Amino acid sequence: MLTLWLGRHFQRQDILSRASLIQSERRFRSVVDHVKEVIFQTDAQGKWIFLNPAWTEVTGFAVADSLGTVFLDYVHPDDRERNRALFEPLIQRNKDFCRHEIRYLHKSGGFRWVEVFARLTQDESGSAIGTSGTLSDITERKATAEEIYSLAFYDPLTNLPNRRLMQDRLMQRLIVSARDNRHGALMLIDIDNFKVLNDTLGHDVGDQLLVEAARRLRSCVRESDTVARLGGDEFVVILDDLDEGDWAVTQTEAVAEKIQAQIALPYILNVIANDIEQIQHSYHCTSSIGITLFHDQSNSIKELMRRADTAMYQAKAAGRNTLRFFDPEMQAVVTARAVLETDLRKAIANSQFVLHYQPQVDFQGQVIGAEALIRWQHPQRGLVSPAEFIPLAEDTGLILPIGHWVLTTACAQLAIWATQAETAHFTLAVNVSARQIKLPNFVEEVLAVLDNFGIAPGKLKLELTESLLLENAEVIIGKMAALKARGVGFSLDDFGTGYSSLSYLKRLPLDQLKIDQSFVCDVLTDTNDAAIARTIVALGKTLGLAVIAEGVEAEAQRDFLANNGCYAYQGYLFCRPLPLDGFEAFLKQVERAHETNAQQYRLDFSRVY
Repeated sequence: MLTLWLGRHFQRQDILSRASLIQSERRFRSVVDHVKEVIFQTDAQGKWIFLNPAWTEVTGFAVADSLGTVFLDYVHPDDRERNRALFEPLIQRNKDFCRHEIRYLHKSGGFRWVEVFARLTQDESGSAIGTSGTLSDITERKATAEEIYSLAFYDPLTNLPNRRLMQDRLMQRLIVSARDNRHGALMLIDIDNFKVLNDTLGHDVGDQLLVEAARRLRSCVRESDTVARLGGDEFVVILDDLDEGDWAVTQTEAVAEKIQAQIALPYILNVIANDIEQIQHSYHCTSSIGITLFHDQSNSIKELMRRADTAMYQAKAAGRNTLRFFDPEMQAVVTARAVLETDLRKAIANSQFVLHYQPQVDFQGQVIGAEALIRWQHPQRGLVSPAEFIPLAEDTGLILPIGHWVLTTACAQLAIWATQAETAHFTLAVNVSARQIKLPNFVEEVLAVLDNFGIAPGKLKLELTESLLLENAEVIIGKMAALKARGVGFSLDDFGTGYSSLSYLKRLPLDQLKIDQSFVCDVLTDTNDAAIARTIVALGKTLGLAVIAEGVEAEAQRDFLANNGCYAYQGYLFCRPLPLDGFEAFLKQVERAHETNAQQYRLDFSRVY
């Protein structure tokens, strides 16, 4: 009887326990199925083995289709490496859990931001068998946070950084420039007469111009630079990683001029006419730019802004559509460059250039030719050295008309010398710039000049520098070959001082190598320079090229070069560059000296002039 009672008792308890378990499971399933967070489990290979229905709500993928697939396949491709790095310490049991925010792909094609909380799952023996945790959709929270951030740090009209973010970035730039010993620049840019546009066509039209101006500003700078809007029609540009000294000024000026050119392009603005019709209105404006440079934290942000503002108002006072540097010395560099460029354009228009000729002689002192060297006869400054204006001419593109003038004038003189017995054998060297040789019609231009003056092409020798081979070497070699085929000679100037062109040397259609004066100057006292000079001579012999040394100023230098196989020279030992009448007087003096069998001679410059 007792046994029967006990059996019934335990049977009833078992039924109650199972009912309770079923009821508990139903409650659990009700919670799991209706909770908004994704509850998941993965196996040791990272495959989903459990997902609740929230998975479909968050990602759009069906649970049944997702089970058995690898969780990493659902992570945004750009976030997978980061996700793997975050989970790895968990799997290796270096941490108990991980929590992070990451993007999960959505079946519709977009993505959702989720917050992941995961723990390591272990079996009874403590071995890792997978992970479990939750995924919470935080897309709206992220969007709200981004909106708050955007409102706090970005201008709502142009989407440029606002004053607050600009100041933060400027502080970062000050720190980096001090650490890396690099310069930076702060530009304050104001749209000239913007108020007139607002007052006449309305603020909505003014806003169109500001949006377009912002776009143009961004196009003028590098990705690492900052463009910000302070408010109204005032913008700020922060340049970083600039070179030192005058180079930083030059780099900044180039960007500022690019900005002014872009701002000055016409704007097509939509204007409402008669309160109904929308018409397109073309509008032109200019900008005034104030600039200050920095390279450490010696000046505060407030002080830098004050300096840029002062410089900007100086630009306004100067008539607008210009730029000013706060530092007087920097501004002096810019002003001098601007004056020089203006004068240089006048020099081209008014034919203010002259050619000087420096003789090239052989080891017996006989003149075998000359190098044509440009000089600028400035109406106020007198004779200006090419070292002052050629770099500017290169930067501005003015070297093209100047180079054409040099080539034409030199060939005209070469044609005259060809008719005179004592100079008929002369070759004339003419320097060619990088911009010239890059012209599509360079070959045709040279040949046209030669044909125009009826000159044998072999009398002309074009001097190129090694730096020309830095870009488009194949194109340049092709142009040289085309001219070489017609008989034009080529000399490689300043050999050994710049780009190492040895790999190209055997392919270049050269006639001559020129030993740079920097090696010749110390050839008697510096063993390295002496070795370089010998090497260039030996290289020339190996390649079948003539070698000439420039900057020869002493007999001992000439003798050293001659003893090592260099038999052509150019330098003050023989003659400095002279205008045509002086050069021809020098030729007569040399002729008289040789007629009297003089072994040594010196040029008395006072007699030449």
